[in-house]
Amino acid sequence: MDKMTQYRELIKRLLCRYIEFDNRSPTGGVQAMLVADDERGQYMWVRFGWVKNKRIRAIPVYVRLEANKIWIEEDWTEEGIATDLVRESVPKEDIVLAFQPPEMRPYTDFAAA
Repeated sequence: MDKMTQYRELIKRLLCRYIEFDNRSPTGGVQAMLVADDERGQYMWVRFGWVKNKRIRAIPVYVRLEANKIWIEEDWTEEGIATDLVRESVPKEDIVLAFQPPEMRPYTDFAAA
């Protein structure tokens, strides 16, 4: 299995784990689900629904694959999906914290681009 196929499967597995945990929590009318586009290499954990009279729409995690790297565009998890990716043996040089400004990325422990 090539590296990008492994990354696709790993990202989906991690997001499904987050979503399963999220859906076990009492959130009333809010539902969490995975949106996966393998063809374009884009993956999102989305939350939507209603709490009382307020519409809830959120993207806790948005990850995409580009140029043989994992680009983390959005991450509102406690430890960060990058931490889980590293625990799963993804090299830090294959992870881009895209939510950081480009000029700040060289100061992280991860890839700049």
